[in-house]
Amino acid sequence: MVDEQLIAWLLESDIPSIRYLTRRRLLGQDESDPRVQAEWKAMAETGPIPVILGRQTETGNWQHEKSFYTPKYTSTHWSMLLLVELQADPADERLRRGAGFMLATTEQAVAAALEKGEPGRECMWGNMLHYVAYSGLCQDPRAQQVVSYLCRSALDTEWRCAWNWDLPCGWGAARGLWGLAALPADQRTGRVAEALEAGLHFLLEAYSLVEADYPNRGVSALWRRLNFPLFYQVDVLFALRVAALLGALDRPGAQRSLAWLAGWRDRQGRWHGASPFRGRTIREVAPDREETDRWVSLFAAGVLQQAEGTGVAGGDQLGRRYSATAAR
Repeated sequence: MVDEQLIAWLLESDIPSIRYLTRRRLLGQDESDPRVQAEWKAMAETGPIPVILGRQTETGNWQHEKSFYTPKYTSTHWSMLLLVELQADPADERLRRGAGFMLATTEQAVAAALEKGEPGRECMWGNMLHYVAYSGLCQDPRAQQVVSYLCRSALDTEWRCAWNWDLPCGWGAARGLWGLAALPADQRTGRVAEALEAGLHFLLEAYSLVEADYPNRGVSALWRRLNFPLFYQVDVLFALRVAALLGALDRPGAQRSLAWLAGWRDRQGRWHGASPFRGRTIREVAPDREETDRWVSLFAAGVLQQAEGTGVAGGDQLGRRYSATAAR
């Protein structure tokens, strides 16, 4: 059921992406609706999307970076990640240019990791595959290398990561699934389907989202908070967003986490969030606490609506994304 007070508060946001996603995901308004079109136009002209894209160079990377990965969280990899979260236009050539830059820059590293059988960067490659697929380049042979790497992670090395003491990693599994889930359904091979199933079993059933009992030497303080934006990190809300994207919220392993998420709603029907990296990224994405609360409330309400059968199926898979890229 749509909470009218929550909707009204979300639509008061100064961030066009929040207003657009509220209309599409929570209200289910069609892309042709004039109100949706107005928000889409505003996204391209005001707010964080034009700020981020305005810092891109002609070669596809971002200004003043030391590498595509540093500084955190304003260089190319992170900027592309944010543009997907903000639902920037996937038909914008600048997104394609950024995705192409990342594929070219990382091609040798991915090939070497595959050849040597080295696990350990699933969060990196999962994030990259997500924005590459979003930009319409998932059939590029270099993107398919990343798909192969993530499938091997799910099926052969169980998301093991050197930065998690060579143990299977919950963060890596969630980010890896997020990448594979961005592949259009008609481009998911049998091996991808097996990897998705194995990843969901790992994330939701072999371990507990609420208990965070994945192999590690301590649970991150971020895990049981509601955070936005996150980058390679994961919390319960992000993991549920991944499950929503894969249509897996009805699995028994997700049920307790959904109840936990619903319990965080306050008397006004809102959720309160944290923005742990606000000082290190593009401030316009979540400039203050209220906008952070709006972001996490938008995502939490969307997950719960989908679980109840009243939200947009697939959560993040909006029609514009794939209709815009399918013609390429």
